[in-house]
Amino acid sequence: MLSRVADQLYWFARYVRRTENTARLVGVGSLLQLDLPRPVRFGWRPMIATVGADELFEQCHPQGDDAAVLEFLLLDPRNPSSLRASVECAREILRGVRDALPQEVWEAVNDLHLYIDADGGRALARRYRLDFINRITDGCLKVSGLLQANVSRDIGFQFMRLGTALEQADMTTRIVDAGASGLVTPRNEEDREAYRNMQWMAVLRALAAYQMYRRHVRQRVNAAHALRFLLHDAEFPRSVQFCLTRIQRIVPALPPRPAVDRAVSRAVGLVRQADPEVLAGSDPSRFMDEVQVYLGRLHEAVAAGYFSD
Repeated sequence: MLSRVADQLYWFARYVRRTENTARLVGVGSLLQLDLPRPVRFGWRPMIATVGADELFEQCHPQGDDAAVLEFLLLDPRNPSSLRASVECAREILRGVRDALPQEVWEAVNDLHLYIDADGGRALARRYRLDFINRITDGCLKVSGLLQANVSRDIGFQFMRLGTALEQADMTTRIVDAGASGLVTPRNEEDREAYRNMQWMAVLRALAAYQMYRRHVRQRVNAAHALRFLLHDAEFPRSVQFCLTRIQRIVPALPPRPAVDRAVSRAVGLVRQADPEVLAGSDPSRFMDEVQVYLGRLHEAVAAGYFSD
């Protein structure tokens, strides 16, 4: 397979998963807003730091209010990681590799593009936001299902799996980061722990993990238990450990690249050594940032090993 085609398939899978998880990231805040009483202060601004776009956000939206944050995350074409931009990138990549993927995949991605163009503005209104998020996540899951059911398990498929797993690991850490970033400011200090646990419940629900958490953990939701499940669970497909283990299984199916093997091993070691109890009692966001750095190095090794000319 040409390195150009492998690169496109890898990034196509990443953009589809990024679209889904950007919607889920906004879903964390939307679910919290539904659950919180009116006197409790809620702010969207910490999510900009979660996606690592503070400087760009300040340039695009100097006023920096909640409406600007939502527009930036969902619809702003100037934000290369916005939901709209991710769908646009996936669609443009697909134009160049349509012969490598079923026609139904193109139709599903194009449907998402048309839906965002027609109804994206409704997502800025609190009343319609969850409907919009659910429609986007359903559309992305449809694309993933078509790829799983209808694509031959050749090397191109392995690069898509690699992109999907790497993007999911990264976005899980960002959604966890959002839950730990202080979106909620309680009026009374004695309420802080209750609202903190509520944030972690919203994180689990946004990642479609709440039911599996209750089934396997069987504990009331708190920071330590939620972190252990989302970081270390070996059976939940959105956990960071699950995604990294999947990458370890994909890499042997690709041409050997020692730098990729080393980068995967370092990321796996970092996550396995994390102590959720310690993280819950300190600052989980700092550790999530560190994991994202290691995942970035893994991507750089993949790009240098497989996609460079």
